[in-house]
Amino acid sequence: MHKKVMDLGSGPSAEELMLAVEDTVRFVRQGTTAGGLSRASSSLLNRLHREGPQRLTELARAENVSQPNMTQVVSRMEKAGLVRRVPDRSDGRGVLVELTGEGRRTAEQRQGERALALQQLLEALSETESEAVRTAFPALARAVREHTEG
Repeated sequence: MHKKVMDLGSGPSAEELMLAVEDTVRFVRQGTTAGGLSRASSSLLNRLHREGPQRLTELARAENVSQPNMTQVVSRMEKAGLVRRVPDRSDGRGVLVELTGEGRRTAEQRQGERALALQQLLEALSETESEAVRTAFPALARAVREHTEG
């Protein structure tokens, strides 16, 4: 059984904010259809687009899946022409997974679809609410980066 998160001030509780973030992410994901990808493939595509080529072991760790599961995802994406395995120039024994041109185009199309879905939500808000979201989301993203790096 989980503990109820306490409300430490006025406005929504952390639990209510969590539900709002989950609803937002679900809405944005549902608006993303390019490539017809699974969540695992979509997440991997986004990571490679943001961060560039990586080893399978790094990808598995970053995506919090086993190496065999990551190998399966990469193999499916390879067959779809979205990624390829290339020699690691810094270590001749290693292999990197990188996006193909089609993978990059798909990632960019999906990014545009997600941005459009989020824009639709922002347009449904009042100007004050929209400004608050535009301030809060980057602040939350910064906190996430600081938390995961530290």
